[in-house]
Amino acid sequence: MNAPTDQGNQLAIEFMKGLWKENPIFVMVLGMCPALAVSNTAINSLAMGLATLFVLFFSSLLVSALRKVIPAQVRITTFVVIIATFVTLVDFLLAAFTPAIHKELGAFIALIVVNCIILGRAEAFAARNPVLLSVADALGMGLGFTLALFGVGAIREILGSGSLFSIPLFGNSFEPWVVMVLPPGGFFTLGFMLLVFNWMQQRKKQTASAKPV
Repeated sequence: MNAPTDQGNQLAIEFMKGLWKENPIFVMVLGMCPALAVSNTAINSLAMGLATLFVLFFSSLLVSALRKVIPAQVRITTFVVIIATFVTLVDFLLAAFTPAIHKELGAFIALIVVNCIILGRAEAFAARNPVLLSVADALGMGLGFTLALFGVGAIREILGSGSLFSIPLFGNSFEPWVVMVLPPGGFFTLGFMLLVFNWMQQRKKQTASAKPV
């Protein structure tokens, strides 16, 4: 009776760690290239995050399912081929259904192939764990990356353009912070969010240590 419960708890743990405890951007500081380069608007950030989530989910699923038949000597090459296949698929889908977003993201879609998050999860987790755990890990990491990227993009668009998803939020008296939609704005926003995230983690640790045993 306890086995399904234990498995469910383990799946929940693997899923939740990517959202907060091991967030790819705020904790492991991975995937910084798209976090800085394509996060000038909320829609670009969301599209890149979801594209990365798609590739991470299906590549982890396939790597985990084939982990016992992939020769150790060519495992990294195999992982890259699997990841590149799904990146190509997502590239074609974006070009077909959202050409404007595809044009905005440009070469950064292809660079998902070498994203440290995806290859790292394939090597460190999916290649060593069963399918369900690998899928839970991929979903958590992918959603954590997407939410972090969206947060950066939303802040930059709101301050830099006075809008969110191109919908105006303020009146004509608002003066946009042009620097926020330029490359320095990515560094400023990401640095501020990292500061807040680390402060929240430290505060949580202090609160936990202050509780009576």
